[in-house]
Amino acid sequence: MNRLTNKVAIVTGASSGIGAAIAKALAEAGASVVVNYASSREGAEKTVAAITAKGGVAIAVPGDVSKAADVQRLFEETVRAFGAPSVLVNNAGVVQFEPVGAITEAEFHRQYGVNVLGPLFATQEAVKHFPAAGGSIINISSISSKNPPANSSLSSSTKGALDTLTLALAKELGPKKIRVNTVAPGGTETEGAHRLGFIGGEFEKMVADATPLGRFGRPGDIAPVVVFLASDDSAWLTGERISASGGLH
Repeated sequence: MNRLTNKVAIVTGASSGIGAAIAKALAEAGASVVVNYASSREGAEKTVAAITAKGGVAIAVPGDVSKAADVQRLFEETVRAFGAPSVLVNNAGVVQFEPVGAITEAEFHRQYGVNVLGPLFATQEAVKHFPAAGGSIINISSISSKNPPANSSLSSSTKGALDTLTLALAKELGPKKIRVNTVAPGGTETEGAHRLGFIGGEFEKMVADATPLGRFGRPGDIAPVVVFLASDDSAWLTGERISASGGLH
């Protein structure tokens, strides 16, 4: 069922992992999709190729969401290619686990720049470019915003800030018919999770054992929730935080 026919969606950080799964699912639901990436052009083009191979419509657009000029260009290129967007998925994010004593000023600005300032910049552009009928903004947070593990003070706090940003923007943008919601994944098997050593070891087992549904999540578990929030099926939802975590909180 093409619930998103005639809609244009931007997904930040969509070259791999959860972002790529979301981009593919939005396209399968009928949206024209802009696959944003910061560094992995190859990954973004792979996402686009997977979409077009199934008859979908997508383009890849580079841009660092922590830079206002890049985000402005992302929206300008979206409008040139497809017209006004009405769906924005703020998925781009960076994470690094380390004890508080090891946190540097540069790392603070890196994580808050991408994870918090990026969604803020993108929302500013969405307000400028969304049609008068409004649209949907979906922020990708984490269950760590409410249940942070040790050595995650920096990354978990960025997700807490994103949760609060969602609530504030839902109230501010409601009169413009723009809905703002959050999806909070639990442990999810992505390229990043493999890179951090979370998969195939004690951490994965610990998370799976603590998860009522008994396993680590997959990107495909998150994407349908985002499609729902992007569609008119969720027209009465704003300011909500949905945990897509297999019951782990």
